[in-house]
This record gives sequence, structure tokens and C-alpha cells, in this order.
Amino acid sequence: MASSRTKITEIVTGLAMMGFPSVDRALAVRPDWFLNVGDDEYDLLADELARGDSDTEFATAWEHGQRFLSSSDGLRGRIPDRVEWQGPGRPPGYDQIPADLRVDHVFLISCKYGSDILYNAAPAHVFDRLLAEKRGDRTDWFWEVAPEAHQDLYERSVRCMDLADMPACVADLSRESRERLKNALPTRGAWPDELVAPYRDFVNAVSVATAHRWKDNLADKAVQEEMLWRLLRFQPAPYFVLGASSDGTPLRFRVDTPSDFRRSYAIRAFDVWADAMGQPTVRWRAELAGAERPIEGHVEVRWSRGRFGGVPEAKVYLDTPHHHVANYQPIA
Repeated sequence: MASSRTKITEIVTGLAMMGFPSVDRALAVRPDWFLNVGDDEYDLLADELARGDSDTEFATAWEHGQRFLSSSDGLRGRIPDRVEWQGPGRPPGYDQIPADLRVDHVFLISCKYGSDILYNAAPAHVFDRLLAEKRGDRTDWFWEVAPEAHQDLYERSVRCMDLADMPACVADLSRESRERLKNALPTRGAWPDELVAPYRDFVNAVSVATAHRWKDNLADKAVQEEMLWRLLRFQPAPYFVLGASSDGTPLRFRVDTPSDFRRSYAIRAFDVWADAMGQPTVRWRAELAGAERPIEGHVEVRWSRGRFGGVPEAKVYLDTPHHHVANYQPIA
């Protein structure tokens, strides 16, 4: 279910495009041409506005919507006939544009707040399939790329936590045994002293093996270009991002298409390398002809439900500020 913050940022952005003089007036009218928004959502927004704890989110979202209404890249002062909120449900699998609002069937808008994460996906989807083919994936990436280091960390963890009747091989962990080991280990922070070195070796092994695997799959320049397009979520149609970065900087830009990218830029190099941080990490960097600076990011590979809990997931981060990313065009 969408959080209160998500509903505020998305719905208030849409309301601000409708020509109302204030948030209060928009919530009083409850426009029926704002599709998929019902009384439950309006009641929640009215309560949150009265409480005053989310004034910053209300103000930022309202400003974004009004800017889009007046922008020459957006509505150019024309009040839309309809705005559709996509709501909390997941879009169909073939829907690749991360749109939260659709305005007059034409403008697609993503309301992105407080996160520099581009993807949260299965590691194989990122490093093997290069974000091209999305499908269910239950592969234990750690066992696949660094089985010896993974097994060593597992055995030492079982001994350290003095757990009996555990599987001999980490690949044979059931859901119950994973939960048992996860609950025995510290939830967050430093590992027990006797596990610090094995965990460091594990992080190094996974990071290096993953970087080599990704690099091997990115040997061709054309493949590198398509990888960058997918990482940055370029789509056949342009769409807009209205939100704020993790440090609170307002974001208002249009994401242009791969065709737009090719008219202005070309891949010089796409590099990936291991960077052992607190968890297995691979950094990426794209250098472009026609751009003033490179585009950089990193991918963290971690257990999805705590230490030894669940299959690993890959979180893809954008480290370059959005306003310095090629093909991300600030709206007028």
C-alpha cells in the first residue's frame, strides 16, 4: 500500500496542475476529473495537512505541479481535462516508464522523492541480462559467483552462533534455516569479531567476481550504450520527473529518448569495477562525447531480508546529481 508521504507527493502534484489557488481549495473541491483518487485519499490528505507534519512535502509537491502547469515544456498554462493517478498498484510487466501521473493521456510524470535508487532488481537481471529481459529470478547470486567465500562465511557463522542441526552447505538452506541463522546474527552494524575477516573476504570475492562478469557482458560498445539507456531509464517516449533528491534538492526534468541521446552524445567508455564497501559493490562510470562530465553510479548486492535471509538483490544507484546527467533536461 502506498505510504502517506507517497500519496501526498503524487496526488498534490496532480492537484496543483488543475488551476486551484491553494491546496485547501483543491481538497475542498475534490475534483472528479482526478481519476483513481477517492474520498479515502482526500480524507487522508486533509488530515495530514491539518496535522502539519508534512508541510514540506505539501509545499514541494504543490510547487512542482504549478511549475509544470506553467512550463513551456509542460502544460503551458492550459488546465488539463483529466489527470490520472496510477495509484499504489504495480504497473503491468510491459510498462517500463515509472509514471505515477498521466495528464491528458499525453504527459507521463514520475514523482520521485528522497531516493537515488534507479532499480531494485535481481542481480542476474542487472549483470547477466543487462536489464533487457525481466522475469522472476530466485538465483542465489552469492553462491553462483563466489561459492567458496560464501560457504566459508556460512560455516564460520554457524559455528560462531553455536547453531546445531544446520545444513552442511549454504546452498541447501531452507526458509526456516535462513530465518534461524539471520535471527542469531546481529541485525545491523558490525559483525561479531570472529566473522569480520571472513565477511570482508566474502565481500571482496563477490564484488570482484560480479564486476568481471558484468564487464564480460559489456564488451561491445553498442551493448554498453544500451546498458546506459536502461540504467538511466530512457524510454521510446519522453517523460517527466518531479520530486526531490536524497538531500532534498528539488528535481524537475524531462527524461529524453534514446534517439535524443544519440543526436547529442556518444559513448566513449563504459567502465565497471569492484569496490568492496560494507557490502558487495560494483561501480559504473560512463564517459560521453558531448557531455561535460561522466555519469557515475554503483550497484550494491545484498541479502533481501537481512544477513543470510532471502535471495540477494541488486540496488542500482545514480551517484551523479540528476541535473548533470546527459539526456535529463531541466524543464523550463
